Amino acid sequence: IDSTDVRAMPADPDASKCYDPTAEEYYYGYGCTIVSTGSKIPIAAEFTESKQAPEETAMRVTRDALAVAKPIWMLGDSAYDTLDWHDHLLAAGVVPVAPYNPRNTDDPKDIEYRVEDRIEEHSKDVQLKQSTLDETYNRRTGVERTNESVKDCGLGRTHARGRVHARAQVILALCLRLVIAITNYERGDNPGSTIITV
Repeated sequence: IDSTDVRAMPADPDASKCYDPTAEEYYYGYGCTIVSTGSKIPIAAEFTESKQAPEETAMRVTRDALAVAKPIWMLGDSAYDTLDWHDHLLAAGVVPVAPYNPRNTDDPKDIEYRVEDRIEEHSKDVQLKQSTLDETYNRRTGVERTNESVKDCGLGRTHARGRVHARAQVILALCLRLVIAITNYERGDNPGSTIITV
């Protein structure tokens, strides 16, 4: 799971000035939270007011993704270090892997990933190796590649004006990415490719 920026034209009256913590810069536009299979294929997404989406959005997109497929792991950056997200996934039998973010605490825990703390409440017999968590988290770049592939399909900069039209353009970009993946799969080509060869 990851969020990305959706940049808008300055003339868009509904867009707002947003901060992108990854690029450490401000931009004018919206955001989109995407869950990916890791092969550049989005399976759940939601258009948001900015790249930094509220926890409710992460929970909604996570529930939508679990309705499509139940993975072994779900990876997110430290923005997804929330108790509700971890507990929901663990209750569903999915291991959440997000770096521990000691924000809003005077007594930070000595852990690297939140799941190290939460797993004890869900199962007494399960242990996770630090090396396994590190290896798994390093695969998170798959969702970033999905974000880029969807941007290649039109998510990057909206030319529509207004929230409703920008949201429609984002949904069309996500659908186009799926059409390309399905077409490539049906032709025996790599579904992760962002182009269709004729």
